[in-house]
Amino acid sequence: MTPARDALTRLGFLTMGFFDPAEPRAGHESTLRLIEFGEQLGFDSAWLRHRHVQFGISSPVAVMAAASQRTDRIELGTAVTPLGVENPFRLAEDLATVDVLSGGRITPGFSTGAPMNFDRYRDAIYPDTAEQENLGYDRLLRLRSFLRGDPIGAAAEAPRRDGIEEFSTRVEPHSAGLADRIWYGAASMRSARWAGENGFRLLTSSVIAGENGTNDFASNQAEQVRAFREVHPDGESARVSQGLVVIPTDNATPSQRARYRDYVDSRSGRVGVPHGPRKLLFAADLLGTAAEIAERLHDDAGFREVDEVAFALPFTLEPDDYTQILGDIAGALGPALGWAPGAHASA
Repeated sequence: MTPARDALTRLGFLTMGFFDPAEPRAGHESTLRLIEFGEQLGFDSAWLRHRHVQFGISSPVAVMAAASQRTDRIELGTAVTPLGVENPFRLAEDLATVDVLSGGRITPGFSTGAPMNFDRYRDAIYPDTAEQENLGYDRLLRLRSFLRGDPIGAAAEAPRRDGIEEFSTRVEPHSAGLADRIWYGAASMRSARWAGENGFRLLTSSVIAGENGTNDFASNQAEQVRAFREVHPDGESARVSQGLVVIPTDNATPSQRARYRDYVDSRSGRVGVPHGPRKLLFAADLLGTAAEIAERLHDDAGFREVDEVAFALPFTLEPDDYTQILGDIAGALGPALGWAPGAHASA
């Protein structure tokens, strides 16, 4: 059995960036302030969840670009961008541009296959070619190739034109190292193994496929992480980040605690029950003091396989709630898990 990690080395948080459709600027500003606050608290990373035709972040690359100019150290990631709605060539240009602007702090995460709720907007993206599109793993391999700076077909021999315009053989700008910072969001054993075989980092979230014959979320997650590392070139040092909803209440007001309890109770019915043909399992939201949550995590088989996390913020809370939750994660929960700010170099 793989030995448990001794301490949490990297602490991140994930936000969906909800906004009021009548006033979208305010919501996006709130997200940017939250990222700034996270950096001040010492968080190692801030992650943006991608949402299409919803009142959340639809363009995380643009938000990361803005955040890169308001922060200095914190890594900025996506968890995850569904590649089924992206053009890998154009996305490579955008990501590399933002990575250059950020000083090499972009850590993008992706998923492949049909995106969530794809039927709602598929025809808007592919009105005539949806059936011909390959939405599988190859899409991510193409993106990585572009980010690596591999030659792009005929452009490899593109000459100066009329002595004025000069063409590159690769996607520009090129940001060295970005291709090595790609994460893959896997929910199944097959995807976890594929990510490992191809040398990606692994994002494992609060929703995974139940495949080991039990409805226990943690044991299924632990097996996926181990399967990923078994085939990864880096073996046991291959990076895995776990995403769970944690809500420490150490400095919460009574009204906040009541609101958080209502949120957790509204979602508790889905825990421990397989959903749909893929038998999807949902992790329980963790609510309590930092000490109580740390004790539960130390007993969690999935958490024992990782040494970095991207704790997901609950949906649709108020800015003051997120400030309190982030403050308690960085000030109490992280240290209880062995984390200290600035304990590693950005990578």
